[in-house]
Amino acid sequence: MQDVRGVGLVKTFGRVVAVGGLSFEAPAGKFLTLLGPSGCGKTTTLRLIAGLERPEGGEIYLGDRLLSSSTARIFVPPERRGMGMVFQSYAVWPHMTVFENVAFPLEELRVPRREIRDRVLAILDTVGLGGLHERPAPMLSGGQQQRVALARALVANPEVLLLDEPLSNLDARLREEMRFELRDMQARLGITTIFVTHDQAEAMTLSDQIIVMHAGHIEQAGSPEDVYQRPRTRFVMDFLGRANHLPARIARDIDGRSVAVVDGSRSGVPIDDAAEWKDGEEVLLAFRPEGVQACQADGDGAWVGVVRSSVYVGDHMEYVVDLGGLTVRATGAADSRLLLDARARLHVAPKAVRIWPRSSDGAAKGGL
Repeated sequence: MQDVRGVGLVKTFGRVVAVGGLSFEAPAGKFLTLLGPSGCGKTTTLRLIAGLERPEGGEIYLGDRLLSSSTARIFVPPERRGMGMVFQSYAVWPHMTVFENVAFPLEELRVPRREIRDRVLAILDTVGLGGLHERPAPMLSGGQQQRVALARALVANPEVLLLDEPLSNLDARLREEMRFELRDMQARLGITTIFVTHDQAEAMTLSDQIIVMHAGHIEQAGSPEDVYQRPRTRFVMDFLGRANHLPARIARDIDGRSVAVVDGSRSGVPIDDAAEWKDGEEVLLAFRPEGVQACQADGDGAWVGVVRSSVYVGDHMEYVVDLGGLTVRATGAADSRLLLDARARLHVAPKAVRIWPRSSDGAAKGGL
């Protein structure tokens, strides 16, 4: 299998910049996800890789092979790129059987009929459709049609598999099942895969690497754990799950250490990267609900507030705590539920907190 690289890709539609100077790498044999909201450029990027769109700038490589270059005037058409693609709509032809749908790419390549049969039946077994090759396509469920689309994309042994939100048309239960089946199949085949989605749970479940996109640019790239636990911008922090943002100010405690003091609070949270900040600087403390624990208001803790709501979610509680006009979402033990209007002390895990300049929506300058 080969890696896929994009260098300085640019694509515009009229005055709209869909992709603005994008550079990335999809490692060979790995599962890369392009994640972001609608209109961020992720599907356009996938179509540039597939050859369905022609970039105005930049280059695309498959291994050492140059597929597209605006300066060298090279553009390899889609059918010669060695890639298989599954679209959001599946594009399963209703007038054909399962076998005929999957066999179509091989017939276009003029593969011998005997070999076509062997390869189609083998890939149908791989995607869990063994024995259904004679069934008319309209008689398949949504999940089975998705598998037919996957089989058709894989039957020609592509070096790269491109997936454009292929699970979005499935119901919630089937979508969750197909995530694990898709990840298992990709790992078994060892095929380089690039997946597009706006669903954070899909990205976390499936990916070796995630690229978070916004407005045609890359906000952050890294492992699922890295982008979730160590977001580099406020956009990434907010897009990947819920986040608390508390206004604070940099100050010194009685021992001379730099701390971040939340507005309206007298408690300071120690700062590890003190050199990054100036005394008196206004900042935002950002942390996820699972990074702060709510318990009875006794003992040590950063802040004390009042419980305004609580929800039992099985293995833990989720709370909304009022800190004198500031709202914090927190978690707690399921076996020691806090009552409404009870005083609660919040314990914040230092590694869970990020610090942002209050006057900027840009990158974090450090952490706690």
